[in-house]
Amino acid sequence: MKPPGAILGHYATNAHRRLPPMRTCLAFAVLLCALSPRPAMAAEEDLVRRSVVKIFTTFQKPDWYQPWQMNPQDNLSGSGVIIEGGRILTNAHVVSDKIFIQVRKAGDADKFNARVEFVAHDTELAVLKVEDPRFFQGTKPLPLGDLPRQRDRVAAYGFPLGGDDLSITEGVVSRIEVIEYTHSARRLLAVQTDAAINPGNSGGPVVKDGRLVGVSFQSFSGQGAENIGYMVPITLVKRFLKDISDGRYDRIPFLGIVWEPMENADLRRFFKLRPEQTGILVNKITYGSSGWGVLQEGDVVTAIDGVPIANDGTYLFDKDKRLQCSHLTAMYQAGESASLDVIREGRPVKLTVKLKSEFKDLVDGPIYDAKPSYLIFAGLVFTPVTRNYIGLWNPNNVPTSLKHLQEYVYPSPVREQAVVLAYVFPHDVNAGYHDFRSILIDSVNGVHVSDMKSLAKAFENPQGGFHVLRTDPLTDFNGKIILDAAWAAKVHPEILAQHNIPSDRSDDLK
Repeated sequence: MKPPGAILGHYATNAHRRLPPMRTCLAFAVLLCALSPRPAMAAEEDLVRRSVVKIFTTFQKPDWYQPWQMNPQDNLSGSGVIIEGGRILTNAHVVSDKIFIQVRKAGDADKFNARVEFVAHDTELAVLKVEDPRFFQGTKPLPLGDLPRQRDRVAAYGFPLGGDDLSITEGVVSRIEVIEYTHSARRLLAVQTDAAINPGNSGGPVVKDGRLVGVSFQSFSGQGAENIGYMVPITLVKRFLKDISDGRYDRIPFLGIVWEPMENADLRRFFKLRPEQTGILVNKITYGSSGWGVLQEGDVVTAIDGVPIANDGTYLFDKDKRLQCSHLTAMYQAGESASLDVIREGRPVKLTVKLKSEFKDLVDGPIYDAKPSYLIFAGLVFTPVTRNYIGLWNPNNVPTSLKHLQEYVYPSPVREQAVVLAYVFPHDVNAGYHDFRSILIDSVNGVHVSDMKSLAKAFENPQGGFHVLRTDPLTDFNGKIILDAAWAAKVHPEILAQHNIPSDRSDDLK
């Protein structure tokens, strides 16, 4: 009986017979190198290292409570990656409300000034330019890859937690789905990975096989969750780069509908769908959106550009992978048209919708790189309700009226902005109203307030010597605010001077 390992010993013995001992060892080493992935991995890692940069941003955000002034400036750091065209790709939130930006290559000591060329707050992407050609010496742009699949191994590069040494974490793709982007509140495609993504990783490349497959942008923790990081997928990166190829960013278009799943059989029968037909029920078309004037309430959208929509609002994306149907229109460029298959009152209808991106919610935002709109009159401070304004409160303490506006009210032909009396600078002229806070204004001097411009215009025409303000009938029961017009005009400059306010209105109202 042969002892264990005798066959291995046999081949080893033969090898020794054919080659001298030293040559045998060298041949064995060469064989190991040929089989080992390390040289290829090292080359890939070196390529990526030469494309990763750390970004230093000085920023200053507006004060949404006192919108005529700015908050103190602050600093943050993030990551980025060099791509073709001498550009640095990063996250929008890394450079939002920027004052000054510098970048530094991984392993380098020198910083270089950079500027934002394009920013896409909805998609959480931005590209920077560095004018100094010395910055690009020794670098190589990272090529773009394809959307990874579930369980693919990926590596996240960046500078987490403010560290100066390049960090590389590895993991697998856990999930590909449509989620809400924290920065923009838009629901877009994202790739989830268990590779560690921490503050400072934002904007850094996520790499597979030496190619860019995503950009790190947010993570989730709490509620027992661990190792949940997200990247903007390469599909949205490519869409963004195509969008800016004409010299401007037009944003991701909306279809602009509020829809309901049709998983209930009786619901489908009521809207006259045949057993084999599936789709989503249109309950509302938002004013000013792509679907406004094209779709109708009660329509059933069964397909977008020939892609069938299931009763749960998803479509078949790849083999056994389904995505929410909003991703179909999100991949279009603004101004392009999409075809819709619709069941209307039991009859099939073909519709064409031109996709628009300039649509705004009634409660718009979050808003970046812009100053708030405001108007001050006789000590009364008015501003539109935005997500930034609502963000002044602890989420548990947001006034019910503002929550209602954000969650359930949409823009209409008679109201494109919700305008509130934010608070009052106390003075005899506005006595009795000093404690008013965040009250929705319905009309001024008989003119319905549809936006901030209509509010400013309405104060030009008092009624019988008085300014008459009516508050929202739903949230404030048609309350009244009455001001003596002549007295208000007289003390208005005095109130502004007393509180060191340089202008009674924002630039957009001048």
